[in-house]
Amino acid sequence: MKNESNFIKRLLGSKERDRAFSELVNTYQERLYWHIRKLVGSHENADDVLQNTFVRIYKSLPNFRQQSSLHTWMYKIAYNESLRFIDREKNKYFSSSQEIESMIFTHFADQEYFDGNYIQEKLQSSVQQLSNKQKKIFYMKYYDDLKFKEISEILEVKEGTVKTIYYKAVDLIKQIVLNVEVK
Repeated sequence: MKNESNFIKRLLGSKERDRAFSELVNTYQERLYWHIRKLVGSHENADDVLQNTFVRIYKSLPNFRQQSSLHTWMYKIAYNESLRFIDREKNKYFSSSQEIESMIFTHFADQEYFDGNYIQEKLQSSVQQLSNKQKKIFYMKYYDDLKFKEISEILEVKEGTVKTIYYKAVDLIKQIVLNVEVK
């Protein structure tokens, strides 16, 4: 977003807050939706989590300390809202996280936009074999195209650690998808 500091002033000011927030929603809604969707699986769940995310963003704006970009701060809120949702679902059905992830993958595979491409299915299947931390970092880097620094801020992990985890995940995916040993 161009001139983020002026935009943040509008978001924090009382006169233009609602109009600026509406612009914020219009600008980031789709990107946050897909970030959430990858974590929670279904469209309906992603819509619910997205709505909760924007409510939390609106309520939390006065506490935004501008230590990171607005974009990174919102991704962190969306990420945390997604984790809250997954925890509630896990507790509701007493499922293990592996069962929930398997259910999410099955849901994706059943979607009409999921073309069934063999390599795509192998990729999705291999991602499910990653640890939770590897999966989160892989999704944020590969699908959301976030920078390592942004992922580091969102997850509150050192940037070097994020890079190491990401590249190990990529190597593991290569091994699974291509059935080859990666050096």
